[in-house]
Amino acid sequence: MSLVALLLRGGRARAHPLARRLGKIPVTSHRNLQYGWTAYLLGDRASAKFNPYSKVFTVDGNLHSGTAKLAQQVAETLGLRYFPEADIHLLDQLTGDGRKLDLKYNGSCSLETFYNEPKHPNGNSYRLQAWMYSSRFLQYAEALSHLLRTGQGVVLERSPYSDFVFLEAMSKQGYIHPRCVKHYYRMKHLSICEILPPHLVFYIDIPVSEVKKRIEEVGEPYEKKVSAAYLQSIEDVYKKSFLPQISETSEVLQYTASEADGLERIIEDIEMLKFNKGPWLEQDDITLHYLRCCVEDKSKIMSTVTVPDYIPEVTIGGLDADSIYHSYRALPGRMFASGYNADVGDKWIWLK
Repeated sequence: MSLVALLLRGGRARAHPLARRLGKIPVTSHRNLQYGWTAYLLGDRASAKFNPYSKVFTVDGNLHSGTAKLAQQVAETLGLRYFPEADIHLLDQLTGDGRKLDLKYNGSCSLETFYNEPKHPNGNSYRLQAWMYSSRFLQYAEALSHLLRTGQGVVLERSPYSDFVFLEAMSKQGYIHPRCVKHYYRMKHLSICEILPPHLVFYIDIPVSEVKKRIEEVGEPYEKKVSAAYLQSIEDVYKKSFLPQISETSEVLQYTASEADGLERIIEDIEMLKFNKGPWLEQDDITLHYLRCCVEDKSKIMSTVTVPDYIPEVTIGGLDADSIYHSYRALPGRMFASGYNADVGDKWIWLK
């Protein structure tokens, strides 16, 4: 089980089975599916909630390419829900009171360490990349859950489908060991098959020289240490691998930096798309409801990122894992699911 799934398990209200039956929290799969299919039999249908913009959009590009601005503008204009780019503290945002926790609960990795010393001997670079994939996968599952539950479309900055771009760039620059690449693709292979790709991918194409200029102007101090070679590798993998691959299942719209500022044209381009390819076309209410049950059970779906291979970069001993898990559950509000922790003032109400 991955550390993400392990910590998500800390949200189970084990002493209160009624809370589980009422679907208060995403617990063990058989109860979650039972509740979900009961709702389906009572008439809960995803297609009844859908409108022309009940879709998944993702925005990709190099560092500081303007993905956040474009994603927010498209979401606001079309009435979609915007999901900012996942970071290593995403799990903290979804559990407890939302405050950032110690890095030992978030992959024991550091973005600042990556930029300062990308070849750090403690394996930080791959630990960071593996944790980021898990975080993006978790966020994407949350986005799918929102879409299928409400019918409101979603816009995300990057996704688990494009995450490999950074892995390949790290590999090309010699930041990670070849065994890490093998481990990553096994992890991706086991997990990505559980979800569906975006309907539409935006790609903002900005020259590396412009990316470096933006980082110097608005980037964090540690980001300014990034090499032009690494940025070029990111661009190369986007263009040579990701875009050709994702175009087989998703619509793709590419823009330069100046074109990405033309929101009116972008909206017109979206409206012109036919969205006539990809696995979404093969879905019906039954398969969509099954997908919803899967993505709402976060502990179960995050177990798919677990790869039982030994590589030192991400291996944690059983005693250490047990210590982290129990210290996490001992934090205020983390013993049970939100709403069931007396230590933070929650009151157990049987029926709400």
